[in-house]
Amino acid sequence: MSNLRFKVVEEAFKKRPVEVPAPSERPSEYFAKYVFNQEKMFRYLPLSTYRKLREVIEKGTPLPMSVADEVAKGMKQWAIDMGVTHCTHWFQPLTEGTAEKHDAFVEHDWKGGMVENFSGKELVQQEPDASSFPNGGIRSTFEARGYSAWDPASPVFIIGDTLMIPTVFISYTGEALDYKAPLKKALAAIDKAATAVCHYFDPEVKKVSANLGWEQEYFLVDEGLYAARPDLLLTGRTLMGHESSKNQQMDDHYFGAIPERVAEFMRDLEIQALELGIPCKTRHNEVAPNQFELAPIFEECNLAVDHNMLVMSLMRNIARKHGFRCLLHEKPFAGINGSGKHNNWSLTTDNGCLLHAPGKTPEDNLRFITFVVETLVGVFRHNGLLKASIVSATNAHRLGANEAPPAIISSFLGSQVSELLDIVENSTKEELFTLEGKHSVQLDIPQIPELMIDNTDRNRTSPFAFTGNRFEFRAVGSIANCASAMIALNTAVAEALTDFKTRVDALIEKGESKISAILDILREDIKTCKPIRFDGNGYSDEWKTEALRRGLDCETSTPLIYDRYLDPSSIGMFENMKVMKRHELEARNEIKWETYYKKIQIESRVLGDLCMNHIIPVATKYQSELVDNVHKIQLAFSDPKQVKALTAYNIDLIEKINKHTSFIAENVDAMVEKRREVNRIEDVRTLAIAYHDEVAPYLDSIRYHIDKLELIVEDEMWTLPKYRELLFIR
Repeated sequence: MSNLRFKVVEEAFKKRPVEVPAPSERPSEYFAKYVFNQEKMFRYLPLSTYRKLREVIEKGTPLPMSVADEVAKGMKQWAIDMGVTHCTHWFQPLTEGTAEKHDAFVEHDWKGGMVENFSGKELVQQEPDASSFPNGGIRSTFEARGYSAWDPASPVFIIGDTLMIPTVFISYTGEALDYKAPLKKALAAIDKAATAVCHYFDPEVKKVSANLGWEQEYFLVDEGLYAARPDLLLTGRTLMGHESSKNQQMDDHYFGAIPERVAEFMRDLEIQALELGIPCKTRHNEVAPNQFELAPIFEECNLAVDHNMLVMSLMRNIARKHGFRCLLHEKPFAGINGSGKHNNWSLTTDNGCLLHAPGKTPEDNLRFITFVVETLVGVFRHNGLLKASIVSATNAHRLGANEAPPAIISSFLGSQVSELLDIVENSTKEELFTLEGKHSVQLDIPQIPELMIDNTDRNRTSPFAFTGNRFEFRAVGSIANCASAMIALNTAVAEALTDFKTRVDALIEKGESKISAILDILREDIKTCKPIRFDGNGYSDEWKTEALRRGLDCETSTPLIYDRYLDPSSIGMFENMKVMKRHELEARNEIKWETYYKKIQIESRVLGDLCMNHIIPVATKYQSELVDNVHKIQLAFSDPKQVKALTAYNIDLIEKINKHTSFIAENVDAMVEKRREVNRIEDVRTLAIAYHDEVAPYLDSIRYHIDKLELIVEDEMWTLPKYRELLFIR
């Protein structure tokens, strides 16, 4: 047991749970303890300032600087009362994380001392370096100025000794350099479009909000084992590793008893999340070993995105406290399920949910049909764009792998809703339609009450499934910023609703009744979006053929999928809805292509280093021992037949090792040379395509031979922790 790997494994298995003291209060009593929410605003702000700030938040009106000064004064007092000494603008640049720069609450008092100070200007605006974050060429290196600006709709919160202020991040010339700015514009667009359509059914509706409930999947790995795997450390996934004899094939991990150490981590995570106002609701074991899930109650979309980014940061930090590393990569281990982040999306007015059925009246049901159909229209028209919003170098490993939806956007509605749309499409008169709600089923089991059955089943292979009162966008990756998918989806639906209203109004102006006009346009749109509706098995080869016939985007190359952002229809949609301009989209695609090729580049470098410094030396050493054994047998025995019988197995292993190591060495050299060749390409799109087509294939082919060697080489010699050690928490 002299191998360092065995020592690391032993230490990992010795770890005991970190005790998390139980709070004395109930969760409802410490919820949002570290959030400057409405209750804190009322307590720390003058009443007039409180009312003005609430108006800014609820109506979206600009924040006057005089109000900002008063808010900053009260906010500073609350922060100091909570032991805070610093503040930062917390924003979401076009990376996979968040950014922050901390400033202390100190200024000269001009008497030789210091005073705590925090002004409205510091609250509202900071100046990060816009050329040092991904910007797609919008800012040159010497054009450094950029601005972060407070988003009052997302409450300020405290982490440690720092006041965290959620902000947008824009360039000196006004372009969005983050996810939040276009998301807020997309949410404003759908509010405007959906409210206008709602007025057909209820003139009293004042606002429509998009809501989001995310389900965050993740893996936990012992920190010591993680540190002994350079590929996990540097790329977030294992670039090699033969699958464990037992993994998820027994289906015993899913919803199983949560391991004690993991339960303590989850408890610690939930306490801190609840204190930050994140409404954690569900936790459980997921399908794969060491895989788990956290899901909150749904929230307004902008706030939900902020909370998801914050939760991912908490997960990483708290995991280390418990001796784990949290893996958010979509596919950290081959041969078992990867991790996604289902985005449950819905629309609500100030008096109800627009996607809830059945309604109280036939008019409510017509409203429901309208919003379902127009959502489908938006998804159909921009199915390629929606796919582009969720694909990445990491999520590409997961999509379509019989564990996640395929890389073809379709929508499952369930039999009842599908039949209803067929009835509406084929009707020829002005009539309203009814929908059945949940129905009961009496089970013939003693003591078990009757169950209420939903009007739709679930389809786990559908990327965009209707699940009763919301659509579940299941294809989003676990490490992704939800805003990317939500920007595309909300803008697409806003465009569809805007177009719907324009055509309905045109018919009404010609003398048609409102109901007749709505039904006429709905019939057209049901026919239009029919190709996006699919209730079958999304994993089947037949569906791929059928989807292509229907005109859906079936591209699988991530760099080529990104082209959908620059389609005329996409540019027109984003510009018409006032979400993003052409050059902002072009800049974002530059970043996407650059991020893609750099991830493949890093993986190929790491794999090459591991092959030459770990795999080949270990395999060669074991091969030498086998050769030595064969040589000693030849010296010990004189009978050729006996020698042959005694050495046959080892000679076979020697030849296999030679075959695998030769392939690895040759292909690592070829991969390095191919990388040098494609690196000469200046156009970033062409470079990303070259990395996808010409460099990435080496990763799988080399891995195959490494994994074969892992089965051959003596266990004690193998230096890297194996799947059987990484995937089972003791």
